[in-house]
Amino acid sequence: MMGAFPLSPSPMPALRASWVPSPLSRPAILAAACLLALAAQPAAQAQTARKPSPYENVIEPVKARPLTPAEIAARKAEDARRGGPAFMARVENEAAFRQLARVYNAGTPLEIPHVLFVIDRQRDNRIYYLDTPRYGLHETFARERRLLPGKDRAALTAQYKDPHRRLLFGTLSWQRDLPGYTYEFWEGDRLTPALLKLADETVAQSFYAPVRFKTNSTLHEQAAARAGLAFVTQEALLREQTFLPLNPGSAQGRLRIVASVEATPDLKRDDIVVLDELPIAIPPVAGLITQRPSTLLSHVNLLAKGWGIPNAYVRDAASALRQYDGQWVTLTVSGNDYQVRPTDRPATQPPATPPKPRARLPKPDLTVRALQPLDALAVRDSRHCGVKAANLGALRSALPPAASVPDGFCIPFAQYAAFMQRLNVAQRLAALEQRPDFIADADVRRKELAALRQDIMQAAPDAAQAHSWRALWQSRLQGRGVFVRSSSNSEDLPGFSGAGLYTTVPNVTQPEALAKAVQTVWASVYNFDAYEARRAAGIGHDAVVMAVLVQLAAPSDSSGVMITRDPFDASRRHVTYLSAKRGLGIKVVEGKRQAEQVMYSSWSKAVQVLSRSAEDTQLVADASGGVREVPIAPDARQVLNDALVARLAAVGRQVKQRLGKVDQDIEWAVVGDRIIILQARPYIDARR
Repeated sequence: MMGAFPLSPSPMPALRASWVPSPLSRPAILAAACLLALAAQPAAQAQTARKPSPYENVIEPVKARPLTPAEIAARKAEDARRGGPAFMARVENEAAFRQLARVYNAGTPLEIPHVLFVIDRQRDNRIYYLDTPRYGLHETFARERRLLPGKDRAALTAQYKDPHRRLLFGTLSWQRDLPGYTYEFWEGDRLTPALLKLADETVAQSFYAPVRFKTNSTLHEQAAARAGLAFVTQEALLREQTFLPLNPGSAQGRLRIVASVEATPDLKRDDIVVLDELPIAIPPVAGLITQRPSTLLSHVNLLAKGWGIPNAYVRDAASALRQYDGQWVTLTVSGNDYQVRPTDRPATQPPATPPKPRARLPKPDLTVRALQPLDALAVRDSRHCGVKAANLGALRSALPPAASVPDGFCIPFAQYAAFMQRLNVAQRLAALEQRPDFIADADVRRKELAALRQDIMQAAPDAAQAHSWRALWQSRLQGRGVFVRSSSNSEDLPGFSGAGLYTTVPNVTQPEALAKAVQTVWASVYNFDAYEARRAAGIGHDAVVMAVLVQLAAPSDSSGVMITRDPFDASRRHVTYLSAKRGLGIKVVEGKRQAEQVMYSSWSKAVQVLSRSAEDTQLVADASGGVREVPIAPDARQVLNDALVARLAAVGRQVKQRLGKVDQDIEWAVVGDRIIILQARPYIDARR
């Protein structure tokens, strides 16, 4: 049947036992492996089919000319030393494949042997299976054999782009998770159905075992479907992964298997937490393991990156790690695996001095008291309206016609400061921080902060202020539904993202609800997770002020988050990573179920699908206020198409350019055919 192969066991012969990594000799070390090598070190990148290309010559320098006789003689001597030919026209058995193969991640569960091949259409579709440790690039072989002109770069590019090209450059690999062999092409290769069918027939006739075509872009899927070929998608392989390193690192702490963060109020900074799924928010901890896949750009995953803690998805982690529950361990997450080792509990330390601040809070300007329309804001206005509102104000004029920012207005820091002063909040907090039980006991802090928030939310608003909010809402925004959002001086900063720490009140539609929504956002300065995150970062709570962004609700057909570079490899700045779901974007940043995830390269123009959305419901704005959940039709779960991905990536580059050429973490939405930008903040990776 034409289409994607099911991932059922293959009847083809398995490789010999010597190919399979042996069990770890130390039972205290637990390891798992991921197929998603985007997050791995460079040696593992082949598993997402980032094959040698004219754009990424990272394996060996290109020889831009035919070899001299002396160089040819040296090559022959190397052939003799290696004991094998430079290429084979047929691979007759497993031993021949092993002889030619280069192996990424040898000796680990990620071991992936692969062989480069070249098909020459001018020589009756002759195929060359290359000695791959010797030839890092197809180009090196092709120039050495005079299949390509010596210095003609355009001729090389044509072998990836031209439908009438002479050569096809591919890779044949053993995929242990199928199990079986696959062949594939660089994701930027503009394969036609005719070229693909020729490659399929040539490989089938010259290789000893069945081989399946593995797609590396949506264009490849389309070509295979039109050619009538069954295929294995990259997404299908990634679904089989048992491990995903969301943030590499190492930490010591007490391992705790918990049902949920909400049901575990006593989490501490030295806990390594094993969860069934990601929570919406979490206080600072030493490490995270979740046993359900999530969205890389969820708020909790972004916080973990900012904190620099190890964070991984591990299938069935609770069962695998049950023996360590409650024990002190060292958790190490790398690009290829994870390890949990028992360790001694550290000796009791004297009370720590306050940590050195990782981020310096901008000094707020409390002289600006008037409401600020979004159109009037520039980046410099973060002094009185916060980075979130100021950035969106700057983008309002910079992005059209490619994208837009919904209109709104800012309630500046000064109004928050006056309200808190009237309630004596600073004095109340200072008294709490003098209490030994408040300092020592997280549960006490949680309860006292909840009481403080409740008092802030229930306090009578300043009548004149509340009237001005409603008046501008009616006059500027026509009283339409709005999101009431935080824009503090302690979020969206280069050293402290604050992602998900403060409260957003969605889709406020009634005038009498606006003041309550504003005070709810103000009170979220004292959300427990926000307080704990600032405490861990050494940020003084008395320096925090909150502006509020009142912004038109966008009736999103789809929404998501993007990063303006490859989040797994900082050198790939031509790549944009996007995650998306249907409806409002709250479900994307919560990260409870896997979003649709794609990578787009502005160089190759290729779209690589890492996952499709697992959601069967979406959030929509309710006419009476707030949001409601509605089902998604099974045939409507796909969120992104190639054209929309390319447009979103282009808008992301615009945002980055406008906001200081710093890589950005951007929240976006699509309404009809319009792209809307809802937030842009610096992308934080504590490893850099």
